[in-house]
Amino acid sequence: MPDLSDLELLDALGVEAKAKKKVKLTPKQERIIAGFEEIQRFVEDHGHAPKHGEDKDIFERLYATRLDRIRKLPECRELVEDLDTEGLLEGSELSDEAILEDVGDDELLAQLGVEAQKSNDITELKHVKSQAQKEREKADEVGTREPCKDFDNFKPMFESVQADLKTGLRKTLPFNKDGSIEEGNWFILGGQKALVADVGDQFIGTDGRKEYRLRVIFDNGVESNQLMRSLQKRLWEDETGRRISDTSYGPLFDDVETEEDLASGTIYVLRSKLDHPVINQSRDVIHKIGVTGGEVKKRIANAKNDPTYLMADVEIVATYELFNINRKKLEALIHRFFDNAKMEIEIKDRFGKPVVPQEWFLVPLFVIDEVVEKIKDKTISEYKYDIEKASLVSISNNKKK
Repeated sequence: MPDLSDLELLDALGVEAKAKKKVKLTPKQERIIAGFEEIQRFVEDHGHAPKHGEDKDIFERLYATRLDRIRKLPECRELVEDLDTEGLLEGSELSDEAILEDVGDDELLAQLGVEAQKSNDITELKHVKSQAQKEREKADEVGTREPCKDFDNFKPMFESVQADLKTGLRKTLPFNKDGSIEEGNWFILGGQKALVADVGDQFIGTDGRKEYRLRVIFDNGVESNQLMRSLQKRLWEDETGRRISDTSYGPLFDDVETEEDLASGTIYVLRSKLDHPVINQSRDVIHKIGVTGGEVKKRIANAKNDPTYLMADVEIVATYELFNINRKKLEALIHRFFDNAKMEIEIKDRFGKPVVPQEWFLVPLFVIDEVVEKIKDKTISEYKYDIEKASLVSISNNKKK
């Protein structure tokens, strides 16, 4: 059977084909249809009908107002009804911003507080940033985020800061609007800890002010190259944004008492009597260091049954009494100071379960004496413990080298 044309096929079916009259549209009707098609493109791009609100993009507000007008005016509804594949005309609620008179886009924009350029394209506006421009500025503000390739170098630092926060050696503080940002500073932004690993060279920003490009490392293993003023702004606007303080070795001698404070406390240094190859080899320099508000003798009375004391008796080799101190902060300070000399030895508790007791350090007694003196005169933050030299060294001298 030979192929039939559409007209022949209709004729064979007994259907009379009538030529559809082409309706000539007025300029006004063409504008209405074109405007409705722009609204449809917005819906295709964003997945929802345009909405009103000062927090919305100006184009979305314009489309929302235009849609309200089309819904309300019968001549507009009838004109675009056949084009409405998304059911946009079904909406009936009108916003306070709805403008129902037959006004042009320029007038709509004027009523929305925006001045339009003399152009046929409503997207050419004064005082309004294009979406592309806003996206560029947003990217510049947040910076390019990408995986941090050398995050393994930073991971221990994040773990250390977390430990400092937990023990109270560091604190989180509100971020001031014009707060300074320097290399090595720590912050909390969007619930993530962030380290300013590097501050680039100074340049003049688009607003004419001094600006710096940063390298910011986040605890989730990504990094950003955002601008300093952008980071300041984001920290200020983030209700949970905080600055993490530098390592604080005080206030150990607080003037204001807290529930955790006592009028006095004792630093105690213990030596184990355990018969163990590791202990026997370096017994004179293996010490447990702690702080208590009670009597040390009572604390160690049951040492041989306590894995904290290596399941063995101990001897008290030194005690130092201090007044008006925060015991928890003091103990955390000492343990943090000797962290690189922490000794881990696995023993079995009385139930045969393996445990690794804490608070034991490979440190000579004379070094502990020095540390206590530095704590008393509040200069401990200027030193660190060099485990290879088994002595205190000045941090400032190391930096000069």
